[in-house]
Amino acid sequence: MRLLHTSDWHLGQHFMGKSRQAEHAALIRWLLEQVDVQAVDAVLIAGDIFDTGSPPSHARELYSQLVVGLHAKGVALLLLGGNHDSVATLAESRALLACLDTTVVATVGEACSHVVPLPLRRRPGQPAEPGCLVCALPFLRPRDLVQSQAGQSAEQKQQALQSAIQSCYQAVHAAALERRAALGLALPIVATGHLTTVGASSSESVREIYVGSLDAFPTSAFPPADYVALGHIHQPQKVGGLEHIRYSGSPIALSFDESRQAKQMLLVDLDPGGLRAVTPLPVPCFQPLATVSGSLAALPALMKAVAEAGQGRSVWLEVVVEQDDYLANLGERVQTLAEGLPLELLRVRRQRGRLAPGIAALGGESLHEISPDEVFERRLALEALEPAMAQALTQRYRAVVQGLDSDATAHGQEGAGA
Repeated sequence: MRLLHTSDWHLGQHFMGKSRQAEHAALIRWLLEQVDVQAVDAVLIAGDIFDTGSPPSHARELYSQLVVGLHAKGVALLLLGGNHDSVATLAESRALLACLDTTVVATVGEACSHVVPLPLRRRPGQPAEPGCLVCALPFLRPRDLVQSQAGQSAEQKQQALQSAIQSCYQAVHAAALERRAALGLALPIVATGHLTTVGASSSESVREIYVGSLDAFPTSAFPPADYVALGHIHQPQKVGGLEHIRYSGSPIALSFDESRQAKQMLLVDLDPGGLRAVTPLPVPCFQPLATVSGSLAALPALMKAVAEAGQGRSVWLEVVVEQDDYLANLGERVQTLAEGLPLELLRVRRQRGRLAPGIAALGGESLHEISPDEVFERRLALEALEPAMAQALTQRYRAVVQGLDSDATAHGQEGAGA
């Protein structure tokens, strides 16, 4: 059995005003070629197929192209809901997609319903032959597993949720063992998940889905499956150095801090004895992204190097201005430097952790020594904003503060009257 493990496609994402439609279309074409080249039996997408709960029509069309393309090649698809996906959106076409060798698991149900046999690649005129059993668990929403109890602390709620997730995994794994015994076949068992685990390294595009103790779900809480296919973290990695617990990562860079990552999918080879091998399958870069950091004097050389590395393709660029970050109209200054180069300047920001000259650093000051207006002014000074925008934000801030002061005064008068 050769399984292709991928996750976090985020179809429909708009990246700072830019559509990813062309990239995702190229990704699907590439994947459909690779399932032949790599002799893939089935594809598993471990959550976040869409970027939002209401994906645009072009994202749904790409989704359909993937399903139809895999079906035509006799390759089964198992798709799990992620924290970005809408349960209703995924479930609405589940019965139809089942006729196209696609199994969609959008939310949690009875343990036995999460045991999914994945077949070997379908051959014309041949019956489907199971290659593995999958404990197919999507993103587990707290409301589906636990009920809050009066008097519980935040820590107690998190511990209850972690225990509930672990119990869910154990129940589904037990159901998989029963199913394997009933089939009388020595099938390997794969588990899935869409969550953050201990030791996982995330990026700025990853939305935190749990807090407290569940910010890192312990690897020991997973059942003893032959392979654990995870989604949600966009950087490909082993978990805790374990060969059989893996994040495939996202196939395209979803934020600028992912631009230096080598994107990949994972080829997972299984046999009746369990896991044989995990082989990274590098994913081509369909749209180059880059970040450069430096002073205005250093930026021309840095930007030229990025443009040359793009090999004729237009590069989406983020510029972080250092040393000169106090200057006004930074966006216009940097845009002038990019003229004539195959660069699309998507974001200009000042170096974080620095304040503009003339704005006192906090140093040993505590918040009670500084007025709210001073805090706002210092924070605003860190942004590369046009004067009109800075003025508009300042006016909005003052309106909010005045509203809060009015509410406080009104409540004080009511208390005095009582």
